[in-house]
Amino acid sequence: MTGHSEVEILLVEDNTSDVELTLRALKARNLANQVFVARDGAEALEFFFGNESHPLREIGVTPRVILLDLKLPKVDGLEVLRRLKSDERTRALPVVVLTSSKEEPDIAAAYRLGANSYIVKPVDFEAFARAVSEVGLYWLLLNEQPL
Repeated sequence: MTGHSEVEILLVEDNTSDVELTLRALKARNLANQVFVARDGAEALEFFFGNESHPLREIGVTPRVILLDLKLPKVDGLEVLRRLKSDERTRALPVVVLTSSKEEPDIAAAYRLGANSYIVKPVDFEAFARAVSEVGLYWLLLNEQPL
């Protein structure tokens, strides 16, 4: 997996405004080279495990980091996280929960299921953009991952 076939970020987010803000923040820091957006939990699971042919899976694409919302239609984020961390093929992928939930049970469940980080989405645009940029900088440029 190299070069143009690599998806650097899988963004799992159903809120169109949050998708737009996230992409804008990543682009401002030149971190949006390869972002794939899954609009719900089922689409995220299909990306990795689906029976249907998925063009990215067929060429061996694996994201370097997953930004995962918890409140998703079809399959919620905690179930997506559980499936990702319980499968040998996807267990090592870094998953950053990026959600509006400050609820302690959600935070505890996310870490219990193997989340690598839990970030509450700031309401203010500038703070949101800064948080997304810092997440991208860390996971794409600073963090070392096994080959």
